[in-house]
Amino acid sequence: MANGEGRPHGARRSRRSHRGRRGYRGPRQIQADPGREWMDLEAKTFEELRSIAEELKVDLASKDDLTKDDLVNMVLQARSEKDGSLFLEGILEIEDEGYGFLRRDPHWFPGNEDVYVSQSQIRRFTLRTGDLVSGQVRPAGDGDRFHGLIRVMAVNGVDPEKTKERPQFERMTPIFPDEQLVLEHEGKELTSRIVDIIAPIGRGQRGLVLSPPKAGKTELMKRLARSVLHNYSDVRVIVALIGERPEEVTDMIRSVDGEVYSSTFDEPVEDHCKVA
Repeated sequence: MANGEGRPHGARRSRRSHRGRRGYRGPRQIQADPGREWMDLEAKTFEELRSIAEELKVDLASKDDLTKDDLVNMVLQARSEKDGSLFLEGILEIEDEGYGFLRRDPHWFPGNEDVYVSQSQIRRFTLRTGDLVSGQVRPAGDGDRFHGLIRVMAVNGVDPEKTKERPQFERMTPIFPDEQLVLEHEGKELTSRIVDIIAPIGRGQRGLVLSPPKAGKTELMKRLARSVLHNYSDVRVIVALIGERPEEVTDMIRSVDGEVYSSTFDEPVEDHCKVA
């Protein structure tokens, strides 16, 4: 027999309550647009960012050759520390189980400073292995082995909401390059000028350098990278050194102001494949 509400007599109405849940601290405030703060800072000028950093008492005197991206990261880090959290970034590696880790090591090797990324965050923003993910991180607790990513603020330097719309690289239509990357920038630098004349390079173009050992191909790559960085501020230079000598890796890091990923010849083949 049921009462007027459709429940059997004597049955208690079930209620959802959070008050008895251990560790409950009230309803969580969900960020509607995780990348808004990042994008707002990116829209500011260098001087505006510097002023904000000084208000947050960020030590700028000890930093040389600051870029706009450096100031954005410093401001986000200072704001996160005030909230009791961290601001970190790393290269995402997704495991077979669906979750992933932000690798903090420059060679992608697992370490204690890695950041755990949940499967729900990976699905929400359509994250992929190799993405440079920046966000707010919860420090590892007593029973946790890794830090935990609690808020994605940028993916490859852009709003994370935009990553849902990016196409699959394998499905993109290949076309001929229609814009040249002019490498010449100094009168004394003849290498880049010769490349412009003999073998011009276009945006989106692939190139292959064949030479015998000790012919100077590494030096050529360094000069090409420096030329691109000098002439095009919107281009990111990424150098991958697979199976090279350790001293050549060090020389490339010191010579090129870009991202350098390497796996030297004395490391396992599995590491070569991971970095590649």
